[in-house]
Formats: sequence, C-alpha cells, structure tokens
Amino acid sequence: MIELGPLFRLQFLMFAEMAAGWALCRTGVLQPKDRKILSALVVNLFLPCNIIAAFNMKMSGELFRQFMTILIISILIQVMCSIVAAHAYNHEQPAVKKVLQYATVCSNSGFLGNAVAECVYGSMGLALGQIYLIPQRIIMWSAGISYFTEGTSRKDVILRILKHPCIIAVELGLVRMIFQVAVPLAVDSVLTSLGRCSTPLIMLFLGMILAETGIGNMITKRNLGFSVIRLVLLPMAVLAGCYLAHIDPVTAGLSVLLTAMPAGSTTAVLAEQYNGDTEFAANCVVLTTLLSIAVLPLWVVLLQKLLGA
Repeated sequence: MIELGPLFRLQFLMFAEMAAGWALCRTGVLQPKDRKILSALVVNLFLPCNIIAAFNMKMSGELFRQFMTILIISILIQVMCSIVAAHAYNHEQPAVKKVLQYATVCSNSGFLGNAVAECVYGSMGLALGQIYLIPQRIIMWSAGISYFTEGTSRKDVILRILKHPCIIAVELGLVRMIFQVAVPLAVDSVLTSLGRCSTPLIMLFLGMILAETGIGNMITKRNLGFSVIRLVLLPMAVLAGCYLAHIDPVTAGLSVLLTAMPAGSTTAVLAEQYNGDTEFAANCVVLTTLLSIAVLPLWVVLLQKLLGA
C-alpha cells in the first residue's frame, strides 16, 4: 500500500507558505506594490535558476527506452492540452482567456509533481518525472509565454519570447543535459539554492493576492469548470490513451498523475507581469490545489486498481 502521508505534508507546506503571504499582507508588512517586485524576482532570477538546476540528470543507457516512452507520451499530452487551450475558452474575455490557456498547458508538475512521483513510484518515478517535464518546461516558456505576450507583430512576440529569462534557462538546461556539461560544484550549489526559493516565494505571492481579494469569488461555476478539466478530464484522457496503447503500469500511472496536477503556480505570477487577470489566476491556482488534496489520492487508488501501479 502506497503511503500518502508525504503527499499531504507537501500540500500542507504549500498552504502554510501561502498563509504566511496572506498574514504579511494583512498586517501591512508587505504592500500591494510589492507584488510586482516579488514576481519580477521569481521570473528573472529564481525560476531560471530552478530550470537550469532541474536539467541536471544523466541519461542512463538501460533506462533509455522507458525514458523515450514517457517523453513521447508527454509530448502528446502537451499537444492535447494546447488543442484544448486553443478552442475551449474562446468565449472568455482576453484577460481571463490567457490565464485559462496557460493554466491548461502548464500544471504544477515541476514542484508538486516531483514529490508525488517520488512518493508513489520511488526513485524511478522521480527520474521518469524529470523526463516527462522536459516538453512542459519548453512549452510553458514558449507557447505558454505567448498567451500573455502581446506585440505589434508576430516577429515582435517571438523576439520577446526568445529573450525571456526562462526560455534562455531552458536552452542552457537542454545543452547541459544533452552534452552532459560539467558545472562547477559551487555554481551548481548556487543554482540549486536560488532555485529552491521559487516555490515559497510564489506561494507567498498567492497569499498576498488572496489577502487583497478574499476568497469569496474563488468558488464559481467558471473556476469549478476549469478545475474539472485540469484535475479530471485531462488525466482521464491520458489514462484511456495509455490503457489502449498497453503502456507499462509505472509509465502510464506516472503520466496520469502528472497530468492531474493543479494549475501551475506561475500562472498568477505571469498574469501579474503581463496584465492578465491576476485575481482570477490566483483563484484558479488555489482552488485546483485545494481540490487536488482530495483528487490526487483518488487517482492513486484508481491507478492501483486499474493498472496495478
């Protein structure tokens, strides 16, 4: 029987950090204007360091086939999510639409997903999870950024995307992984240390937004509808595809769980940076994360019964 305690502890940690941001804002220690500074630090420093550090992995020969399988599955998942994002929200206002599109293609697989992968499938799950995340990391800082970026021409949009710090970090990370570039231990330690700051600061940022807006508007038909798409329908489609393709239980189960992650916490940060609906973005992240406390364990139990994984 899989121990779910670590998963619940991780979710509690995220909400404790968010509660700290709420308290600091409510007591006046942090002001609304500080959100811009916080989001700028996350996007321009802490997230790029986290991305580069995340690509520090070795492609073991005996695991190459399994790695390629989950990589292909992850690419197909990103294609599916991009199609949903392109067509499901055309009736929404632009500021809301860009939030829903980004939150559909970008889940919280990088932080919560890694912990879930290791909790459920051990070291193998953690290694496969890193491969799974490669397409998402590329998409979230390319197509994902394009949802928020507005330019006078396609060329202008592409240039702004390519110059984004997180895109540059993905490029450096891929070079590091593919060519196994040796990074000095001191540099690697700095990247890892700074990268670990990204999630706590993002959760503080979300707490600040909730302190200003309250939670009264969080539970709406639109928010609940998106939560169903993010936590239920997308992973259900992945489960059906893996089952029909006879994918091995560990790879299939991990793919489903990582697809069932809540909306990426960077959704609210980018909405703040690029004039999206920040309040709505924060509500999407918080609500899907809250609901995931109940939904993720249910997915684990279902996968054990259906796949024996």
